[in-house]
Amino acid sequence: MTEQRHAALGIHAVEGVDDGELLKRRQILRRTRWIALVVLVLLALGAGRTMLSRLANAKTLETGAAEQARQYVQTTLPKVGSAGQTLALPGTLQGYVQAPISARASGYLKRWTKDIGARVEKGELLAEIETPEIAEQLSQAVAARQQSSASLALANSTVERWESLRKKDVVSQQELDERRSGVVQARANVAAAEANVQRLRQLDAFKRVNAPFAGVITKRNVDVGDLIDAGSGAGGRALFVLTQTDPLRVYVNVPQTYSQMVKTGQSVVVTQAELRGQSFKGTVARTAGAIDAATRTMQVEIALPNPNGTLLPGAYVQVALPMGSNSVLRVPTNTLLFRPDGSRVALVDGGGRVSLRKVQIGRNLGEEMELLDGITTTDRLVLNPTDSLADGDVVALAAATPASQAKAAP
Repeated sequence: MTEQRHAALGIHAVEGVDDGELLKRRQILRRTRWIALVVLVLLALGAGRTMLSRLANAKTLETGAAEQARQYVQTTLPKVGSAGQTLALPGTLQGYVQAPISARASGYLKRWTKDIGARVEKGELLAEIETPEIAEQLSQAVAARQQSSASLALANSTVERWESLRKKDVVSQQELDERRSGVVQARANVAAAEANVQRLRQLDAFKRVNAPFAGVITKRNVDVGDLIDAGSGAGGRALFVLTQTDPLRVYVNVPQTYSQMVKTGQSVVVTQAELRGQSFKGTVARTAGAIDAATRTMQVEIALPNPNGTLLPGAYVQVALPMGSNSVLRVPTNTLLFRPDGSRVALVDGGGRVSLRKVQIGRNLGEEMELLDGITTTDRLVLNPTDSLADGDVVALAAATPASQAKAAP
């Protein structure tokens, strides 16, 4: 730039400095300005990045805090009670007919023909008793009957003679009536003697002990030579115990809660632990029709066919009574909240808001509980609700699962 140009611009040239040096200074100044501008831009970008990073971190922290503050719950849906539920009760097998066999005649046991485990038919001989006293009494009764018969014959002939005499007016009517009365008394004596003979003959027949029904001998309490007292076995015991093993009886005590569900004619399944893989079908023969006030149970009798003799009387068995289906809703037991004002469940609506609802509990089925009132089939119930859960809380929902598949969280 010339001096004239400097003069026109009002810029005076520096004396002693040439144009090349001024050009260099200007270039350095320009570079310095650009460097400063770049530095300022970089500082501005760094500050902006820092602010954006802080805002992102703050948002992330806020989101994380919100996530941590939110409660996540698993829900389930109630289900309607279905058929197929059974009630298992213990029972003891008994013979359909079981009776102790005692003697009707006193004497000594002459012999026995059946031992324990023997199957007998009705009327079959079990034992024979020696009864000498009864034989003597029978002989005496026969003789007394013959004596009464002779007295009756004499009285009849006497009456005939006195009737002839009465026609001739040899005897009085009073005397004839007395003779006729003697005939009547003689006939009565003969009838009494005959009845005594029949009684002793029947008693003599009791020396043969016969089976009153078909069954199995389960006990034998006497042996040959034992003294038998009428009405009881040796030592006050029965001679035999006879049991009918087909069919069998099973008595079970059904709790009051299930008593209304047991009906006569209902089919049941009987199992025995020693007979693995085998089950036996029986039928409810009759029920007591009343609750025992002491045990709060109802006695039920079950008829159980046993044609092959597989089941033994006296064995311990399990009886599975089918319970009829009902419309009562069932929920897992881990959905219940027990509060001072009663049992409640936590319901979750579509917006994730919790409401506690009071329910009425029915039967306890183990992993499930029957609820008689308070919920519907469309209500979502919280599994394992915390004690701090309250009305109006907002929770995050998990997928609903059927109540039959819901399991308690550890």
